[in-house]
Amino acid sequence: MNKRWILAASLLLTLSAAAVFQYFGFSLESKPLPSPTEELVVEDVSEEVYLYGINVTGLNIVEGKVSKNQTLATILAPFNVPYQIIDELAKKSKEVFDVRGIATNKKFTILTPSDSAQAQFFIYEPNPAEYVVFNLDSMNIYKAEKPVEYVQKEVAGIIEDRSNLSSEMLKLNVGYDIVDQFADLYGWSVDFGALQAGDKFKVVYEEKMIEGNVVGVGDIKLAYMEHRGEPFHAIPFEQNGEMNFFDQEGNSLKKAFLRDPVKYTRISSRYNLRRFHPVQKRYKAHLGTDYAASKGTEIRSVGDGVVTDAKYTSANGNYVKIKHNGTYTTQYLHMSKIASGMKPGQRVKQGQVIGYVGSTGLATGNHLCFRFWKNGKQEDWLREKIPPSEPILAANKAAFESKKFESLQLLANITYPGEAPKLVAKANEVPAIPTLKAKTD
Repeated sequence: MNKRWILAASLLLTLSAAAVFQYFGFSLESKPLPSPTEELVVEDVSEEVYLYGINVTGLNIVEGKVSKNQTLATILAPFNVPYQIIDELAKKSKEVFDVRGIATNKKFTILTPSDSAQAQFFIYEPNPAEYVVFNLDSMNIYKAEKPVEYVQKEVAGIIEDRSNLSSEMLKLNVGYDIVDQFADLYGWSVDFGALQAGDKFKVVYEEKMIEGNVVGVGDIKLAYMEHRGEPFHAIPFEQNGEMNFFDQEGNSLKKAFLRDPVKYTRISSRYNLRRFHPVQKRYKAHLGTDYAASKGTEIRSVGDGVVTDAKYTSANGNYVKIKHNGTYTTQYLHMSKIASGMKPGQRVKQGQVIGYVGSTGLATGNHLCFRFWKNGKQEDWLREKIPPSEPILAANKAAFESKKFESLQLLANITYPGEAPKLVAKANEVPAIPTLKAKTD
């Protein structure tokens, strides 16, 4: 494979072409041409070579990054692409990808035949996971995703003095998505606002990788929490066609409701029958739980249900009220905005975004006031005992015991910082957690 550097030459633009570019926001007078980029020629190979799903054998491959103020026109002009083709591409691509969204520092690739200086393909990467292909011959434009690899990660940590779950996980390069999943998983078992130094955690999850780079995470596969010396296991098992987590005794960790309507955050005010109201400047009952969060933070329904109200009032601001069943109802106040589609009669699922944190109504700052009714009476949400989902069925106990054994073995092999390995198996020899599908009654 030969490599050589090329410098794109400037092209003289006609008045008619300039008018076309201005119509689409393209102005070549002030736009820089592509900087020198590395050009690769794929030739003299015994097997065909593919890039972005395109056979690039014998093609020149020019890779670069979008410079400040560059557009589709200024990128393609040095590669002898006629202006009418650029005009047609700009018009046709709007339903797939609007070329006016081409952004600085995003990667692009141009493919040209070895016997021609005119580009045949233009490929643009709007994000690490996707790319848009522009076929300049057929004028076919389409978006595709790069191959994704999921890699299992195993992490263990210890809560230090004056730290919390989030800070300890971040030290271990565990992102907020996993912190949120972990907090949801143990929301009804562990008070994360009262963690102590010496509390421990272990978590097995998947990292989403593209071309060797981490671009996201998958779901938690296995977890362990030790709080005040009490162990809490989260063992995955599929029952009745649904994957849930169970403790060592086979009790489900899943509840009818999520613990928090806002992802892992801080409770700023609790249910209080005599609280000094910060706006009205008098003592009155505060029958909700306040969650401090920045404006625009997603608010999610704690459970399945039907929307009964989604509107604005002077006291509550923008709010949504949801009836979950004949016993439970919840309300979410002071939203900056109610999510699209929220209206009386709309069914919602547990975890569905219903609005965004704000400070509308009688509020001094951005937060969510969450209210909870049981049998028509407002109750203290944080003191409520929510019934768990169905435990392991008798017919599934043998399969669960097998799964539990494998899970505990894997957890034992994950060591805390500074701790010597407990098992002989090397990290790359630790068996992956198989998914067991159990029969149902």
